[in-house]
Amino acid sequence: MITLKEALSKSPQELAEIRQELRQQAERNGLNAYIAFDEAGEGVPILVKDNIQVKGWSVTGASKILQGYIAPYNATVIENLLAAGMAPFGRANMDEFAMGSTTESSFYGPTLNPHDKSRVPGGSSGGSAAAVAAGEAIAALGSDTGGSIRQPAAYCGVVGFKPTYGRVSRYGLAAYASSLDQIGPITQNVEDAAILYDAIKGHDPKDSTSAEFEKEPIYGQIDPDRKLTVAVIDNYISEASPAVQKAHEEAVKALEAEGHTIVHKELSNTKYDIATYYIVATAEAATNLARYDGVRYGRRCDDPKNLEDLYFRTRSEGFGEEVKRRILLGNFVLSSGYYDAYYLKAQKVRHLIRDEFNKVFAEADLILSPVAPSVAPKLGALADPLEMYKSDMYTIAANLIGLPGLSLPIMKDAESGMPVGLQLLAKAFDEKTLFDGAASLERAVNYSH
Repeated sequence: MITLKEALSKSPQELAEIRQELRQQAERNGLNAYIAFDEAGEGVPILVKDNIQVKGWSVTGASKILQGYIAPYNATVIENLLAAGMAPFGRANMDEFAMGSTTESSFYGPTLNPHDKSRVPGGSSGGSAAAVAAGEAIAALGSDTGGSIRQPAAYCGVVGFKPTYGRVSRYGLAAYASSLDQIGPITQNVEDAAILYDAIKGHDPKDSTSAEFEKEPIYGQIDPDRKLTVAVIDNYISEASPAVQKAHEEAVKALEAEGHTIVHKELSNTKYDIATYYIVATAEAATNLARYDGVRYGRRCDDPKNLEDLYFRTRSEGFGEEVKRRILLGNFVLSSGYYDAYYLKAQKVRHLIRDEFNKVFAEADLILSPVAPSVAPKLGALADPLEMYKSDMYTIAANLIGLPGLSLPIMKDAESGMPVGLQLLAKAFDEKTLFDGAASLERAVNYSH
């Protein structure tokens, strides 16, 4: 598949032909990565996750409750794309309201992993990652609340980048957990990720959490020869599968061969990250999803008896099981008598997690860690919600404390033939160092798609 860098030099006629080829490829593959082939603008086609507003498109968050909703405006990232010579092309499948790690909770049915159709592509941005990996998209936008860009990228053997919280506007992103959500690119390589990131980032007065920084470009400034200190978290590796441990070992060797310094560190057990994340995320989700009540937009139940019946039946019929589970949990941790015991305590632990990472970053430029504990599981293997929640163990800390993280493929597992990805994390707002290290690691491992 043509890279984003190459596509930016193509004529409108050539781009029209590429769009046609992408659509044909998607229809041939049958991965269910696209849920529609909507178009807006004539620039380089970029696949857009179904929770990002594109004016005139049906944007549903892969949920039954938003069937019939038409976006009345463009998200800021879409406006930025159009200004940079790119254009939204197609809606990518996803877990309903971004709640899931497999893309199996979608109203439109699961997306399949292009490397093995019996396996999941990861989630919640599974459609975006699968399409890029299968040559159905040049590049894609996803959203990352607890690893939802990095984990599917790792499962599908592509690059996924979560920017620092506040670097990319969330205006026009369907809110799941407002203090955790971040839009970012899924691409074929590190260079393309920098190009797409440069296009979408920047301060936005419409987003109260948008950071005011000068918009310095990353693309064209990446230095893979820069020597860095990279921390590895020894207690993280011990919890991963043999395939992930082997990939980690190969990545450490590759970094050392590139001249980087490796230091060994420990962080708290990931079970604290998981507990903290699911308290914070579900509390914010319960609040954000209260707006879907059948009154203002989206689907409503037929012939409600009264207002209470309208709310109850619309939400009961419109939300899927995983979304209902998280709304219930969120309302519980915010309820009177439990707020201090759960939500307030989670916010305190969140601060402790930030302090721990800051201690590591006092001695290291980057952290290398797994993205997921294993390669992509089989469809249905994570039907138990607790098992699915545990699959996020390595990615959620970056969201809790707002760090940038980039997942890139390292190798293919000899036993399953599936890609194994690892992630690099950097200090907040230090995307330049992250891309320098990622480009160096990408060059060293020379992963073959």
